[in-house]
Amino acid sequence: MYSKTQEQNMDFEAIYESDEDTTGPRTLSYIQAKGKALQCRGSRCLVLITVSLGLICVLLLIFIILLYFTITAERDLIKTYKNTAEEFNQTINSLQDNYTDLMTEKHQLQNNFSSLSQKKLELETKVNYLTAEKDQLQRDFDSLGQRNPDFEVTTLSDELKKNVSKGGNQCSLDGLFVSKKSMSWSASRQYCRDRGGDLVIIKSLEKQRLMSSLVRLSERAWIGLSDIANEGNLTWVDKSPLNQGFWFEGEPNDEDGNEDCVEMMAFSSTLNNWNDLSCSARRRGICEK
Repeated sequence: MYSKTQEQNMDFEAIYESDEDTTGPRTLSYIQAKGKALQCRGSRCLVLITVSLGLICVLLLIFIILLYFTITAERDLIKTYKNTAEEFNQTINSLQDNYTDLMTEKHQLQNNFSSLSQKKLELETKVNYLTAEKDQLQRDFDSLGQRNPDFEVTTLSDELKKNVSKGGNQCSLDGLFVSKKSMSWSASRQYCRDRGGDLVIIKSLEKQRLMSSLVRLSERAWIGLSDIANEGNLTWVDKSPLNQGFWFEGEPNDEDGNEDCVEMMAFSSTLNNWNDLSCSARRRGICEK
């Protein structure tokens, strides 16, 4: 490589030759001035090139930094997308599992519904059968009563006579009878009236004992006591007030405000077997003349 001095001499020679071709011989001072001018021009070019290279390096650095941040941001975004996709997949799998469980439960409920429907049909069939059997028994019973209308009274008299012979009860048996059918309290009373009597009145322990023996034959039966005329004030069918009662435990309770008539219950093991009941309930009636 040439040294800096050799380069300058070559420049001087080139200038000198150029000057000889155009204007003739020049002085040494002029040639030196010319060389210095060229040297200054080269230094400026070098500075410009250096500055340009520096700027290019700075721009490249900025570009690299921006590229790094862009790649990092895209990488984070891709990671976020990946996590989101995984969450979606987990949600989808969970929903599929829930759907499978719901379908299984649905099938189970359908099977239970089918089983209950079958049982319902069976119960309806049994109810229809029992209803038909009950109607047939009622018809047979009515037919028996028509063929022997004195059956119940005769049985009642026999039972009362046995009770009197055992306990020495002096209550009269004459005029006592029980209705053949179960009816409302008012219908039972009318039944008694149509036969010259009325529902029985019980004002003594002896008569209560006698009627308790009687009611075992009829299971449950109306007596002539109610508060139809005056709510809360129980009176007998002869309009006399109630002085002594033989109530079952917890009675009378006038449940739902609709129990205005009184029955005797056969299942009570004591003499306290009175119960207030809705007057529309169907019971037999104990009548006396």
